[in-house]
Amino acid sequence: MNPTLILFRRELRSYFATPVAYVFIVIFLLLSGSFTFYLGGFFERGQADLEPFFHFHPWLYLFLVPAVAMRLWADERKSGTIELLLTLPITMWQAVFAKFLAAWCFIAIALVLTFPIWITVNYLGDPDNGVIVTSYLGSLLMAGAFLAIGACLSAASRSQVVAFILSVVVCFLFLLAGFPLVLDVFRAVAPQGLVDAISGLSFLTHFNAISNGVIDLRDLVYFILTIGFWLYANAVVIDLKKAE
Repeated sequence: MNPTLILFRRELRSYFATPVAYVFIVIFLLLSGSFTFYLGGFFERGQADLEPFFHFHPWLYLFLVPAVAMRLWADERKSGTIELLLTLPITMWQAVFAKFLAAWCFIAIALVLTFPIWITVNYLGDPDNGVIVTSYLGSLLMAGAFLAIGACLSAASRSQVVAFILSVVVCFLFLLAGFPLVLDVFRAVAPQGLVDAISGLSFLTHFNAISNGVIDLRDLVYFILTIGFWLYANAVVIDLKKAE
């Protein structure tokens, strides 16, 4: 059997071997529902769509995804099992990709379990389900980008707490780059080309474009390249840490 698949299955099972996975899923579902129906003013808006639901996803992921990512490599380094892992008949890239894919699949499971909210909006009205599908896709890609950053920073630290804090800070910077208030500041002092470049680095810019129902190849390429870059950095960091 493919060693990547073996490690992927082992990692995914490990999430559900402890109560942590179930706590994460419950928290994600409760916060998603609360933000959608209360803070998002779902009923007050009088529109049959999931815009309030997806509006809060970047901020949910800002804390919840690093909480998942912080254990990926920091725990392995602290316990010393990373040396054992790397002696198995599996390449560095296979190990990095398998652990990332398992964590991403776990987050996808939590995202899929929000389907009652989708059913609710269809019961109450006639939403554009095409837009909802693309929004789910954008949300999953954005979660993958958050996770790739968190995985890389987890590999750089033996402490899960340090890995969590660093991941939150870096991911926040990627969100902040597309925040209207930040862009307005740069518009006042920088040329429009630079403002567009800063905006183009933001998760918010590309996620909002996809959640509007338009799948632009540039947005897909952005998330794929971001994930690929940070996974490559993840492998480089692990390779460097082996010498320590």
